[in-house]
Amino acid sequence: MNGKRDYYEVLGVPRGASEQEIKSAYRKLALKYHPDRNPESAEESTEKFKEITEAYSVLADQQKRAAYDRFGHAGVSSSGGFQPDASIFTDFEDIFGDFFGFGDIFGGGQSRRTRAQRGPDLRYDLEISFEEAAFGLETKIKIPRSETCSPCRGTGAKKGSAPLTCSTCGGRGQVRHQQGFFTISRTCPQCRGTGQMVREYCPDCRGEGRVRQEKVLALKIPAGVEEGTRLRVSGEGEAGVHGGPTGDLYVVLRVREHPFFER
Repeated sequence: MNGKRDYYEVLGVPRGASEQEIKSAYRKLALKYHPDRNPESAEESTEKFKEITEAYSVLADQQKRAAYDRFGHAGVSSSGGFQPDASIFTDFEDIFGDFFGFGDIFGGGQSRRTRAQRGPDLRYDLEISFEEAAFGLETKIKIPRSETCSPCRGTGAKKGSAPLTCSTCGGRGQVRHQQGFFTISRTCPQCRGTGQMVREYCPDCRGEGRVRQEKVLALKIPAGVEEGTRLRVSGEGEAGVHGGPTGDLYVVLRVREHPFFER
C-alpha cells in the first residue's frame, strides 16, 4: 500500500482544477513551507516542501497528470525516489528568483544576477513659470548620471588586457550550496556575479565599467502642462550593467505660482 497523500489533496485543489489554479496553489504553499522561511523547523519544512514540489511536478505536466488520474501513484512512480522534473524549473525560478534573490534554486541554468541588467531610471525636477506651463517652451537641462566607460567598453579592465574567468565559480557567476534535497545557487562573492576577474583595472573607471558624467539634454515642454506632470525621456537614465539597456529619465514639472492667475 502506498503511503503517499493524494497529490490534489497536497496542493489543496479539486481534481478538475485548471493549470493556473494548480500553479497558484503551489506558489502559495511553496513560499509558506520553504525551509529558508522556517529555520526553526527546517527538517519538517523540507519534507513538506518536497511533498508539495513532487505533487506539482506531476499535476503541472499534462501527460503525468493524466496517468495519475487513471492509475494513481502507480502511474507516475519511479525507482530511486523523487527527482524534480526539469520542466518545472522555469516555474520554480519565476516563483523564487526575486523573492529569495537567486536565479535557479536547483543549481541548473544561469543566475539572474549574471545576466545583463537594465540601468536605473532617473528623476529630474524642473521648475517652470506659469507662462511657460501655459504656452510651452524649449530648454536644456544638465543631468549627472553613470555612463558606460568608453576606454574599457564597460568591462572594467585596462585597455589591452582582458578579464579572466573567476576561479571560484568557474565563470558561472554563482556558487552552489546544498540544502536538504536540493541545491541553491547564490551570487559568487569573489566576482560579484560577473563570472570574471580583472587583473588590471581600467584607470578611467577604476574597474567599475561605468563613469560619472554630466549630459546636457534638449527638452521640449508642451503647452498646457500642469503641476506634477511627468515627462519620460527614453534611454536617458543610468547606463546598464554587463551590456544591459540604459534606464529612462523622468522629468517632473514644478509650476511656480502666478501673482494674479491660477489654474
